[in-house]
Amino acid sequence: MSSCKKQLNQSPAYGLNAEVIYSDPSNYIHVLAKLYSGLSMTGIQGPAGQADIAGIDEGFSAYVRVLWNLQELPTDEAVCGWNDPGIPSLNKMQWNADDGWVKGMYYRIYYQITLCNEFIYQSRDEKLDERGFNSSDKEMITMYRNEARFLRALSYAHAMDLFGNVPFVTEEDRVGAFQPERITRDALFSYVESELIDLSAVLSSAGGVGYGRATREAAKTLLARVYLNAEVYTGNARYADCRNYCEQVINSGVFQLDDNYQDVFLADNNTSPEVIFPVVYDGLYAQTWGGTTYLVCGALGGTMNAADYGVNGKWGGLRATSSFVNKFPDTTEDSRFLFYRDGQTLEITSLGSFTQGYAYPKYKNVTSLGETGSNNGSSAHVDIDFPMFRLADVYLMLAESAHRSGDEATAVQYVNMLRERAYGNSNSNFASLTLDQILDERSRELSWEGTRRSDLIRYGKFTGGDYLWPFKGGDVLGTSVADYLNLFPIPTADLVLNPNLIQNSGY
Repeated sequence: MSSCKKQLNQSPAYGLNAEVIYSDPSNYIHVLAKLYSGLSMTGIQGPAGQADIAGIDEGFSAYVRVLWNLQELPTDEAVCGWNDPGIPSLNKMQWNADDGWVKGMYYRIYYQITLCNEFIYQSRDEKLDERGFNSSDKEMITMYRNEARFLRALSYAHAMDLFGNVPFVTEEDRVGAFQPERITRDALFSYVESELIDLSAVLSSAGGVGYGRATREAAKTLLARVYLNAEVYTGNARYADCRNYCEQVINSGVFQLDDNYQDVFLADNNTSPEVIFPVVYDGLYAQTWGGTTYLVCGALGGTMNAADYGVNGKWGGLRATSSFVNKFPDTTEDSRFLFYRDGQTLEITSLGSFTQGYAYPKYKNVTSLGETGSNNGSSAHVDIDFPMFRLADVYLMLAESAHRSGDEATAVQYVNMLRERAYGNSNSNFASLTLDQILDERSRELSWEGTRRSDLIRYGKFTGGDYLWPFKGGDVLGTSVADYLNLFPIPTADLVLNPNLIQNSGY
């Protein structure tokens, strides 16, 4: 009898739901804000509470934090002394398909993609027509939709780089309706490439939208990065295309190198002319235990004074390996030599001892004028934005692409521009370059910025035994590791739930 009332054939009559939210054009910017905050925040409440992702400590689940850990801790640049589950295995390249950090990155990527897909679906032209929006509102929302497409492309680029062959869904695939198909790495490359080529023409130019938003130049920089690693992803080198998009970013004239290297990593780096696309943090209004708070506090310990770095706590975890330190032959002249050595030994024999290994406080919660960040309370949240893309990386991508195609003069020109900033003069400029020198320059310039694993893989140095560093493969001096570690595994739980997926070789 009750079924005649069709109680199950109704839309919600109260509260927030998609139709209520998306029926008002002024709400779209608020949903877009959630997409951007997916790169920095970990939940609705922040810094903890109502987490986005279950099954992992909320502070550990921050996009930048898990990305940084996977891109830096298995490399020659950094180690972490904590025994939190999964950290030792990252240091030693001994992870598996149930590793918490591997799962945290995978789930964060797909949570972000799911949010972006829904926003793109709700902002497509047919939906805007159905809702009777005027032309001005449609134009505004279309711009937001393109920004969401960029954020989705960024996450798919990370999925392609870290995991290879992964599940693939777009706005056309409604949540829960099916089990996602597996896309191969080269096919995903083609998809990301096509999206970014289109976005590089339809997004606003830098300066046309607010700080921290996606722009044409951000899309071109990501596209250049994808092309830089194309041979890894597809087997076909695309260095000419990488160079083309680097030149477009440089020739836009919007960005310039910051006068002072460390200013790019301070509490007021939102004013830096070098940052192309930041992940935005704020000590008062965008608090998280991940991101740059982790990179500041995690790198403090021993005899260091936390107040000197604009925070009130030393977490005693992150340090530099001797392999990284030894890439700096000029310890007093190169301004990128930011190591703290008082009471610290160069070599690390015990990961758990913070005083083993030089500290590397590259990120500081103080401004370029020496003022402490906005949060002077009992917490340690910082104001530093994470420079996901910056002009120096574009210079180095252009230099490498030029060198690989035989244009030595251009390669030397752009590397030396960075060295002149680092040294304050041209006395240490290169007259010629080798590929290994370019790789070392990338390490000195882009250290602890989440690019190192990808760089080592492109150079064939991440696995195997030709290049060793402390704790590679679990050995104090480093040992050879198998090539399958160039990809992280698909989490076991996803393989069980989705029979369309296939585990990466070796796991």
